[in-house]
Amino acid sequence: MYRMGVLATLRSKAKKGSVIGLMITASHNPAPDNGVKLVDPAGEMLEQAWEAIATKVANADDGELEEVINQLVQDPELKIDMSVEANVTIGRDTRPSSNPLSKAVIDGIKAAGGRAIDYGVVTTPQLHYFVVCQNTKGTKERYGVASKFGYFKKLSQAFVDFKEMAETKGNYINELDLDCANGVGAIAAKDLKELKFISPQILKINIFSDNIENDQLLNLNCGADFVKVQQKSPESLPGTPLRRCVSFDGDADRVVYYYTDESGFHLLDGDRIATLIGSYLKELLVESKIVLDRGLALVQTAYANGSSTEYITNTLEVPVACVPTGVKHLHHKALDFDIGVYFEANGHGTVLYSPKAQESIKQAASEVNNESAKKLKLFMDMTNQCVGDALSDMLLVESVLCAKGWDVQDWFKSYQDLPNRQMKVRVGDRTVIETTDAERKCVQPQGLQSAIDELVKKFPKGRSFVRPSGTEDVVRVYSESDTQDNADQLGYEVGLAVHKLAGGVGEPTPKP
Repeated sequence: MYRMGVLATLRSKAKKGSVIGLMITASHNPAPDNGVKLVDPAGEMLEQAWEAIATKVANADDGELEEVINQLVQDPELKIDMSVEANVTIGRDTRPSSNPLSKAVIDGIKAAGGRAIDYGVVTTPQLHYFVVCQNTKGTKERYGVASKFGYFKKLSQAFVDFKEMAETKGNYINELDLDCANGVGAIAAKDLKELKFISPQILKINIFSDNIENDQLLNLNCGADFVKVQQKSPESLPGTPLRRCVSFDGDADRVVYYYTDESGFHLLDGDRIATLIGSYLKELLVESKIVLDRGLALVQTAYANGSSTEYITNTLEVPVACVPTGVKHLHHKALDFDIGVYFEANGHGTVLYSPKAQESIKQAASEVNNESAKKLKLFMDMTNQCVGDALSDMLLVESVLCAKGWDVQDWFKSYQDLPNRQMKVRVGDRTVIETTDAERKCVQPQGLQSAIDELVKKFPKGRSFVRPSGTEDVVRVYSESDTQDNADQLGYEVGLAVHKLAGGVGEPTPKP
């Protein structure tokens, strides 16, 4: 972490002293794990070229570190000016290791001649927000006040004002159960309640999985990743039938919704959130008569359920762009549109508004009778455009459900997901798998894609793709079809093809 403090300082100097963010967290992983997320000046993830630099610094031998740093400083393409004042904003989650690691980061910042701005225990999205606020301070594009109070006030005030305009109607009930994964999201949720910006009459939030004292409970049988993967509710929730339930992950940048009824458990994941938000944004744009050159679009990865893509394209009539797996790809592509909505199926996502869109929305909202534009501006104001933000996204979802008068069943019935299966096949070398078309087509090894194409033809509404893992020698297989049995069988048969053609190790995946 000392090295990451040095690296963040150099990045700030390369960016002419702009504030850089450094968040110590391991997100949805177990409590003993930990890591770091670096945040660039506009609140986005670290520039891709600097990811390789970060890896080089992290992996350098102790005796070589000084030489590696000197090489970076002297590299003319990096434009690191050691005379420039450097500023690094620091945040950490609730893991026991986060505090000592934070101190190591501060030591690294000071050693490299930088200034540390320590916000202590915060959510990852809050840190992204602070970075943008610091870098836009004193400008007409000022994003907000760089404090927890400023963060909560901006989001909650927009939410309260929106709810007053939209009014509660139809089947919407202003109460939900919130699973905070026993992480820093619990602190944020309690802060939101204690500040009393949002009264229980506007939205009653019942907080669960909020034990941050016992660090072993972080993400244990709770949280967004658990709910998404296990397809069931955390045990900490009371299980009230038809109650709208929400789960954050450990650092509160992912969110998923779900509920139970007499037929079982129902998940409303990132795909569902994206379609809900996208559909409402289109309604507001049409009603407010705002015309945008680059329009509204939804950005997905290949893991998005095929039914969601069909619903967005054919029913909502909104363009869809597909990119490789990873938030950085989604975020980058969303910038191509005036309003870009992106969510991974795991619940990480947000909405991006171009400068032109922001100006057009503000101008339309200033018109006396343009109520839809006023709602759109409030909707934009409660959005954390820097990064996926579980708290902000929850308020966005609640706003749309309230405006539509929907309960969770109404939302779930908007379209029917295709049954799907994810599995992995162990191989000797994952690099033998090469893909194209946003990871939807496999170009190496030869013959594998044609084998997948033939298998897919056997199954109604079949779709399958494979991609190499980024961290281990396995190939990830995704399949979907009209029934769960068919999705499982398709995944199994594609897995056999991968095992045969891509150097499978050990026994093939057991038959479903």
